[in-house]
Amino acid sequence: MADIRTLLLNQKLTLTPSEEKIVQILLADYPASGLGTASNLAKKASVSDATVVRLAVKLGFDGFPDLQKRLLSEVEARLHSPLLMMETKRPRDSSQGIAEAYLHAVSETIDRTIGATPANTYDKVSKIIMEAKGRVGLVGGRFSRHIAGMLAGYLSQFRPNVHDIGIVSAQSFDILVDYGKRDVLIVFDYRRYQNDVVAFASQAAETGTTVILFTDQWLSPIAEHAEVTIICPLDVPSPYDTLAPAVAQIEALVAQILASLDDTTRRRVENLEAVRARNGVTVDGDDITETSSQPGPKRKKDSPNNA
Repeated sequence: MADIRTLLLNQKLTLTPSEEKIVQILLADYPASGLGTASNLAKKASVSDATVVRLAVKLGFDGFPDLQKRLLSEVEARLHSPLLMMETKRPRDSSQGIAEAYLHAVSETIDRTIGATPANTYDKVSKIIMEAKGRVGLVGGRFSRHIAGMLAGYLSQFRPNVHDIGIVSAQSFDILVDYGKRDVLIVFDYRRYQNDVVAFASQAAETGTTVILFTDQWLSPIAEHAEVTIICPLDVPSPYDTLAPAVAQIEALVAQILASLDDTTRRRVENLEAVRARNGVTVDGDDITETSSQPGPKRKKDSPNNA
């Protein structure tokens, strides 16, 4: 069954005006607004208790207590730390072995990722990024910031003004003075959601910056401010969620961008490759260069000029 927020946002759901009031109250302060009594929720929405119960049934629950039980389980899933899950989700030995069993679980999670986001979403995000007239900033949490850095590395090959913001600090917020409607902020935020990342993205949205969010099925609070949200499942038999699906998603996004390269972008990639070749950045084929800690052009070992 889908999470309650998804059920509330279902466009196919036929609601009475009174039920719409309840939905608005629930979404305005989700999930806290649904954790009180049915009477309190009815009072906030200025409707009857019976209307609250009818809405719960219409959403597929036996009644409001059943809906609330589901909501509480969602909250619990979002807030569980690795420490709290250390015993309940400790990897267990199996006939496959712990590591192999874990890899199978990750593979299954990636399979579920395919249907978590509509395919045309990647095309939409690709166009937003490549057509942005200003800067493209990338930011993430404790672990997900590394994925943000990976995507920044890719995007910097395709367009200028790409900035990996890195660890969010007090100084990071200063850059928002230069953000606005011409800019894009790509955010990675997975449970347990980070207050500093949420605050940074929220304040960026206030400047008119277009926010693109990568998150999990429980949805970071940043989803309220995002133009596009890309979701992936993270749950595996470990206290630590897997970020492998998130890495797969950024690679899928890169593939989408590559499929629609224009001449300007292609020339940029060619120019970057020329710079790297001139400075011996990579080992290409037989061009094995001398190991050196100094940047700049390197000489081939077998070059006649080395004599």
